[in-house]
Amino acid sequence: MYDCGKIAIIGGGSWATAIAKIVVEHTHHIGWYMRRDDRIEDFKRLGHNPAYLRSAHFNIDEIYFSSDINRMIEAYDTLVFVTPSPYLKSHLKKIKTRLRDKFVVTAIKGIVPDENLSCSEYFHEVYDIPYDNLACIGGPSHAEEVAMQRLSYLTIGCANTQKAQAFTKVLASSFIKTKVSSDVIGIEYSSVLKNIYAIASGICSGLKYGDNFQAVLMSNAVQEMNRFLQTIHPIERNIYDSVYLGDLLVTGYSNFSRNRTFGTMIGKGYSVKSAQIEMEMIAEGYFGAKCMKEINRHLHINMPILDAVYNILYEHISPQIEIKLLTDSFR
Repeated sequence: MYDCGKIAIIGGGSWATAIAKIVVEHTHHIGWYMRRDDRIEDFKRLGHNPAYLRSAHFNIDEIYFSSDINRMIEAYDTLVFVTPSPYLKSHLKKIKTRLRDKFVVTAIKGIVPDENLSCSEYFHEVYDIPYDNLACIGGPSHAEEVAMQRLSYLTIGCANTQKAQAFTKVLASSFIKTKVSSDVIGIEYSSVLKNIYAIASGICSGLKYGDNFQAVLMSNAVQEMNRFLQTIHPIERNIYDSVYLGDLLVTGYSNFSRNRTFGTMIGKGYSVKSAQIEMEMIAEGYFGAKCMKEINRHLHINMPILDAVYNILYEHISPQIEIKLLTDSFR
């Protein structure tokens, strides 16, 4: 059986905090990279993340903190990257240490901007990490609910199922149920798309479309997602599994969803800039919409919801007009 060894968390946000809480409960030791030394000092003093999920308390003696990403990579065997996708490249540029032999797990539900690659594709192509050493965490899993120990289901995707299975044992608990999958590409791209569809859901909510239409929107979104996945990575998958449809639904409907919140503000008339400033958190779907639009320029898949979100966010077309056109395309 594969041994994940010593595990380090790379990132300091809410999802990073939730994952760290799960892992340290099992291992009683983690490394934790945070960019800011002042944030680390506040964490040590308070016993919790000073900026995110403050209700999640930690035994500080079980955590080795560092703002030196190279020291963290050298000392740990499994690296769980949980940074916002727009900042992933800037963190990785600091790395001088060999990554190829590490087991890299991405819990980033976004795409690498400018590269138009999923996180595992980026690690493989730029850092030469074998796909057997790359895994991803997917599934409907708001950090806030995980931190409150509400029942959640996570899927670990990896080409090497033994390694995926080993990592599930680190996460599994009374409130976390786990399963494995080899569909890393499908899980990652569905995670990007569901954020975009959640923005669409929020826009429609802001425009006062009701629950009846939201159901139609989500049913069309899962069909659109399936068309894309079957084109970019055509394997036998069940699009109705929780890692695909479940993640789409929770992100599209939940009040915890920052992408839905961002979309709701756009639907109510906020500019993109003003919505981003007021939220103070990253809505991954904003960046994902541009990347996926560029990817689809070469694939020519019928993706009207993606097109609508892109047009609203980047072409500054009125949400009222764009969503009205979208509703006319649905049946």
